[in-house]
Amino acid sequence: MKAIVALACMGCLWGAGAARAESASGEPEVVHFQSQDLGLAGELFKPKGEGPFPAVLYNHGSAPGMLNSQASQAIGPLFAAQGWVFFMPYRRGQGLSAQAGPYIGDQIAEAQRRGGMREGAATLTRLLGAEHLQDQLAALQWLKAQQFVQAERIAVAGNSFGGIEAVLGAAHAPYCAAVDASGGAESWAAAPELQGLMKDAVQKANAPIFFFQAENDFDLAPSKALLAEMQRVGKPGELKIYPSYGSSKREGHSFAYMGSATWFGDVLAFVQKHCMRPAAALPLQPAPPAATEH
Repeated sequence: MKAIVALACMGCLWGAGAARAESASGEPEVVHFQSQDLGLAGELFKPKGEGPFPAVLYNHGSAPGMLNSQASQAIGPLFAAQGWVFFMPYRRGQGLSAQAGPYIGDQIAEAQRRGGMREGAATLTRLLGAEHLQDQLAALQWLKAQQFVQAERIAVAGNSFGGIEAVLGAAHAPYCAAVDASGGAESWAAAPELQGLMKDAVQKANAPIFFFQAENDFDLAPSKALLAEMQRVGKPGELKIYPSYGSSKREGHSFAYMGSATWFGDVLAFVQKHCMRPAAALPLQPAPPAATEH
């Protein structure tokens, strides 16, 4: 069984070749927001025009430093080109928010040194379900307050650690749709606490969830188990397993962002379906009686 310390990089961007999609939106805008007393920052892509637009809040993986910006710059312009705001907030300890706290990978590694794999798994679960979830929800509040965003049409998505965050967010906030790309794929078997947390979250989900992975990802069990749990309690969800990406499990895991040319159409169709429903029509009022001449 792999050491939990290895799980700290389950969202890493393996290789520096993540292609950037061409879009009129250009480079991301760096924006700042508060998570309680912490100052955090994130990357924002906006469509042309004044809006307001629907939006996607994208939860990054566990890659250290600014590596997650490769995912943002690969996926963000795709959504912006289709009329969606794309916001990737950096949670505490990573990227643009590195100064706001310790890096989650270091925290998991330290926990494993203290108490072995069990404590490492427990720390992973606690951090993603508490502090990092708090940062996600704070980012959502910032996004909802922007005049260029349709506050009632915000979807959540994420890859790897961010896929876990997307599932947890769907249970705690009124997102219109959620997308989990490879959430828990490398940590599922070693972290029963995480399994319980995510199963509880999908039971309480406020939005339909689309799960996807490449066939050669580390473990397909998380997506299959979570969809089954949603179906058991009558919650709407979908799962798609794509053909293998690359020649290794690690490359298969990178499909969650590097394979966007393959999966983006399916993800876009899912969020459009669930977030762009027209408002319920108002009931027709009876016409006033016609005036009569006396």
